[in-house]
Amino acid sequence: MALVWQTEFTILHIGRRKESKVKPERFPAVRKTLERWRLLDAGSPRSAVFDEFRINVTKIAVQSRHPLLALAEFLERHPTNLIVLATQRRKWLSRWINRSDAEALARWSNTKTLFIPDKAKRHFVSLDGQVNLKRILVPVNREPDCTAAVEFSRRLAEIFGDTQVAITLLHVGESSMQMPSLPEGPQWTWNLESRQGSPVTEILSAAERHTSDLIVMPTAWHDGVLDALRGSIAERVLRHAPCPLLAVPAR
Repeated sequence: MALVWQTEFTILHIGRRKESKVKPERFPAVRKTLERWRLLDAGSPRSAVFDEFRINVTKIAVQSRHPLLALAEFLERHPTNLIVLATQRRKWLSRWINRSDAEALARWSNTKTLFIPDKAKRHFVSLDGQVNLKRILVPVNREPDCTAAVEFSRRLAEIFGDTQVAITLLHVGESSMQMPSLPEGPQWTWNLESRQGSPVTEILSAAERHTSDLIVMPTAWHDGVLDALRGSIAERVLRHAPCPLLAVPAR
């Protein structure tokens, strides 16, 4: 995404060591990644990332015993358009005792957040840089408003889809709903699907049935006491998602 959009790209490390004591190998190597993708020649200078791709890469180390608080403070000073987080699947008991920092950050920041589960079966960008975005699943309902999620899915298909991307809008519920505007385009198709049952179960089932490469979920995160205890639908889908999940705030 940073390559295509020529963005500022910040890699943030939070730990107990002072910045001066954090070893460079603790950070992902951007140049090595681009060399592995065969976009840069081996041994390219550090300046090549900006000279070739106009990407400003910043690596920052923050000393803190409280990662979530440090992330929140960092985002207050450095607002961003997209947060990318790796997540680990936890057993149900540990979730009641220790909530996920990744989910909490996304709730607080109200920023588009791309979750990359460590146990995901499918990734739309491979380790060698190949993009494989062919099927996007977008769960929709009356609330939260799905307009932003639908539009962002279309933009992803337009920019990253090598072939025609199938975008499935899944509505789970007994009552029907009015779909948002669905613009036509040569790089994507719209599929409308309606199911009854548990939203979490049906979303996960659809992701497997369609072999989705990405789930894009509109979310308002927690709207009540029950959601605060058991987690929002997006959070519960994330815990078992077979592919990356992009949470798009409705507000």
